[in-house]
Amino acid sequence: MSGSVDLGWRDISSALFSPDTSVQTQILREIRIPRTLSAFTTGGLLALSGVIMQVLLRNPLADPYILGISGGAAVGALSAILLGLGGFWLTNGAFAGALFSVLLVFGIANKFGRWSVTRLLLTGVVVSAGWGAVINILLTTSSTNSVQSMLFWLMGDLSQSQVNWGHMILLLAGLVIGLLASRSLNVLMRGELVAASLGVPVARLRIGLYFAASLFTATAVTIAGSVGFVGLVIPHLLRMVGARDHRLLIPCSVLLGGSFLVIADSVARTIIAPQQLPVGVVTAVIGVPAFLIILRSTIRN
Repeated sequence: MSGSVDLGWRDISSALFSPDTSVQTQILREIRIPRTLSAFTTGGLLALSGVIMQVLLRNPLADPYILGISGGAAVGALSAILLGLGGFWLTNGAFAGALFSVLLVFGIANKFGRWSVTRLLLTGVVVSAGWGAVINILLTTSSTNSVQSMLFWLMGDLSQSQVNWGHMILLLAGLVIGLLASRSLNVLMRGELVAASLGVPVARLRIGLYFAASLFTATAVTIAGSVGFVGLVIPHLLRMVGARDHRLLIPCSVLLGGSFLVIADSVARTIIAPQQLPVGVVTAVIGVPAFLIILRSTIRN
């Protein structure tokens, strides 16, 4: 309903159930509904990936970007922008960069078959730093016209996002598979030795979690760029209010993460209308104080 053109309930119902060629119908069907679906899908994927990363690293303060996936995606996307490419090439470049980063981190961390949480985390931090250096090189050597597009993408932007049925099916599949594996995730949070003693295939589960979280994060980044704090704050907030069982935490994270990003994008579109802010700016403004409050409450407890 909100935006540069206000739409009432009658406009929305007529556009949905009796479409015509009016401006309101075009705005709703071609801009607002696709953008809302993009925001919800991206938020759900990031929140789900955040839950998985926090289980994998056994750290409630882990987020989807901690292993360098967003850095690889950013380098792929910025390279496409620098070459004057967009649309298909930008999204696929971002996904290719994210996939390369996933394989790089996993290959280094799993060298000689000695994979541990500490090795994985340190490898991800180092690879992230490397991608950060490459991003700075791309920004400083690009033309002025390209820099703004690059910065918007790096901050997370839904204005040019495109979501399709494959993205939404991936979110639904991740939700279903996460619910099926929720009992194993509950046990794994108690430690690898406890999980192994109870019959959980720890090594296979860890690899599956890593690649699942990487796929969800890479897909979210290709849709909207690097949107921060959703995968970090949402699962942690739900755990604080009592949703520690993954049978409850996973669906609630997807629902709340998607809803949060839809609301944040609505604020980004309207707060300084007709200009728009990158949605990543709004999530950071909300996420930083929320995270500090959550962290302070956790320390007190």
